[in-house]
Amino acid sequence: MGQHQFTARDLRALIIPLIADSFLSILIGMADTIMVSGCGEAAVSGVSLVDSISNLLITVFSAFATGGAVVVSQYLGRKENDNAKRSAVNLIYISMAISILMTVVIMPFRGSIISALFGTIENEVRAYTDDYFVPILISYPFLAIYSALTALSRSERKSFRTMMVSILMNITNIGGNAILIYIVGLGPRGAGIASLASRIAGCVVMTFLMLNKNEELNIRGFFKGPVSPFLIKKILKIGIPSGLEGAAFHVGKIMVQSLVASLGTSAIAINAVAGNFNSYSNIPGNGINLAMITIIGQCRGQKNIKDVKYYTWLLTALVLIASASICLPFMLITPQVINFYGLESDSIAAAIPICRLCLLMCCTIWPFAFSLPNALKAVGDVKYILFVSFSSMWIFRVGGAYFMVKVLGMGVEAIWYAMYLDWIARGIMYSTRVLRGRWVKTEVI
Repeated sequence: MGQHQFTARDLRALIIPLIADSFLSILIGMADTIMVSGCGEAAVSGVSLVDSISNLLITVFSAFATGGAVVVSQYLGRKENDNAKRSAVNLIYISMAISILMTVVIMPFRGSIISALFGTIENEVRAYTDDYFVPILISYPFLAIYSALTALSRSERKSFRTMMVSILMNITNIGGNAILIYIVGLGPRGAGIASLASRIAGCVVMTFLMLNKNEELNIRGFFKGPVSPFLIKKILKIGIPSGLEGAAFHVGKIMVQSLVASLGTSAIAINAVAGNFNSYSNIPGNGINLAMITIIGQCRGQKNIKDVKYYTWLLTALVLIASASICLPFMLITPQVINFYGLESDSIAAAIPICRLCLLMCCTIWPFAFSLPNALKAVGDVKYILFVSFSSMWIFRVGGAYFMVKVLGMGVEAIWYAMYLDWIARGIMYSTRVLRGRWVKTEVI
């Protein structure tokens, strides 16, 4: 490893905290679902429906944070620290503006949005969605700023710090859930308020840390400006295609979720549980994927093409190994884990094979479909990612799901079969792109 830009120690110091951070981030959503399960399947379904919308909006925040991280990482690779710092400040401006606009626009129309996306759902489920949605919407500006600041910290290779802040957020969220759901009796509304409190805490702590004058990317003088159209354009060059890619992905997921809703409350709950299995199994991969942006971005900023290619395949291989180490043992305890969700016995029986197949696909196909595009993104090859994501999502995941359910008469398992077709298509197209090699010549700064 000595002849490469990052040593083995550098990689461990960056990746291990990011995997832990990825787990902690997923835990917040899982905690809401699991801890409201005591309120019944309707509560689990209500939280799940809101989360499907929320994940779309969070993807937009993450896209702009990623755009900023790519630009900053490449400037740091070139040792242009002043441009890196100015890019960091402008990323915060973008994140604030987008998140506040989303909250203000969506808040008065939240009920109509739920109805338009999911159609006829049970009244009890609808009431729970509104209870949970309001505090989640209020939390978006805090979450967007937090996402931007953690992306900047990763660009500085300070992933241990983001992990510690995630621990604080999880303590706040789980503690808040315990009090507001079990003691106060607020149900899904309590889960939403706890998530809001955790996001405020994360935003405040990260802002305080990034204001330190000794910070490489400190944001001191943030309120003085200036806004730089030049740097914002560079961030948006990555952020907009990434946001569109993520939006297309999650709009497709929401359409599929609407299809699931038409299958009944039990199907919604089964799908929510399988979604948590999917999230859990991809934790190590998501952590390594985040590291890709920093590692490959800095290599590309230094025009070290050899290491761009080297780390692309090394990190993808690590995702495969790490995913297998999680998924394969987890298959053995799948029934016991599903029992924690409080589903009916028939729902549990239906969920077990769906969750086990998900674990298998996550440790074999998922890395090629979702790790390789992070390498492309780190050098700025985002238009190709947008094309692949949009076409594969709508042809295979959405089109395939509707065909299997509406034409073939299949149940909730069809949603997951269609998703795996989407993964396979993405994996083939991204692997082909990387092997051809032209992507490394993409210019961002």
